[in-house]
Amino acid sequence: MGRQSSFLKIEGNIEGLSFYKGADGVYYVRSKGGIDKNRIKKDPAFKRTRENGAEFGHVATSGKQFRRAIQNLLFDVKDRTRIPRLMRTLSLVKNQDATSNRGERKVGIGMQTPEGKALFNHFEFNQNAGLDTVLQRNYALDTGAGELTIPDFIPALNLSLPEGATDVALSAALLRFDFETDSTELIESNVEQLVINETPASIALTFPSTPSGTGLDYYFLKVSFFQTVNNTLYPLQNGAHNALQLIEIM
Repeated sequence: MGRQSSFLKIEGNIEGLSFYKGADGVYYVRSKGGIDKNRIKKDPAFKRTRENGAEFGHVATSGKQFRRAIQNLLFDVKDRTRIPRLMRTLSLVKNQDATSNRGERKVGIGMQTPEGKALFNHFEFNQNAGLDTVLQRNYALDTGAGELTIPDFIPALNLSLPEGATDVALSAALLRFDFETDSTELIESNVEQLVINETPASIALTFPSTPSGTGLDYYFLKVSFFQTVNNTLYPLQNGAHNALQLIEIM
């Protein structure tokens, strides 16, 4: 790798050489490396590479479709690590597919196994605000009745509170999602909005309907924090402290 010494600073590829600007602001030049794409596509020596690439693409698409299915829940849950963490988890789920050939293993098939469900269950969509840390009170999910309850909930005592929070909202959601067909239906519960004080409340989050279609059922519990300023409620720090966890897969 050499530096460009000319007063003309070039960026791009010319006759096998790559010209680029480094992070330090210096312009560099190096020979264009890498393996020819056609060789990767056809050479038997790269069969494993092609298999890994195909499965990586499938996992990336699966993660993207799942995130889109719950976008209504994610919009105010901030975590820059969410996408790579979800990719790693779904890749492990894909590995539970024991019926497909290497290069063709599927997230949806892996998710049908107890091991696949266990790998994805309790996934935190904000690792900086894990539900088990934020919500310090037991909840009960009754999938038959379509209800999640938290008895005798005291906001000031049963939450790990971020600085500045004056109000909290609790909600649940049920997603029926099929990784094979991307069939999706999201059912959201009522939202229980409470002032953060020591007044006990019995929380009951109910799903107004049952989703139709194919796929598994994914249940979520969400805790969102707000701050009241001049009688107006604002999301606290744009959702940096909001918790969203996948609490059950059926």
